[in-house]
Amino acid sequence: QVQLQESGPGLVKPSQTLSLTCTVSGGPITTNFYHWSWIRQPPGKGLEWIGYIGYSGSTAYSPSLKSRTSISRDTSNNQFSLQLSSVTPEDTAVYYCARDPPGGAYYDYWGQGTQVTVSS
Repeated sequence: QVQLQESGPGLVKPSQTLSLTCTVSGGPITTNFYHWSWIRQPPGKGLEWIGYIGYSGSTAYSPSLKSRTSISRDTSNNQFSLQLSSVTPEDTAVYYCARDPPGGAYYDYWGQGTQVTVSS
């Protein structure tokens, strides 16, 4: 059973960098063909894909967030991380990590989500 757990600060000041980590258990993040994504949901809005890191370490980002986003991984601890720079209150959201199976147009495992508020 794969489990994902987000961790990181719940409050970030404007202009600072938001940093979150997703710890994965139940299987290595290097398992062939899986992608590991970050997704967020601002209050009152729908889900927004931020980006992913693939089993090989390749990355892809949402065009609207690409200039401020970096996703990396620590394979020794089976974790992947999100950094979102120059945050504004519009970045306030529940942030989720999720697994994207090969060939799928869906996410089969999700973390529980973590609230991040951008405020001074």
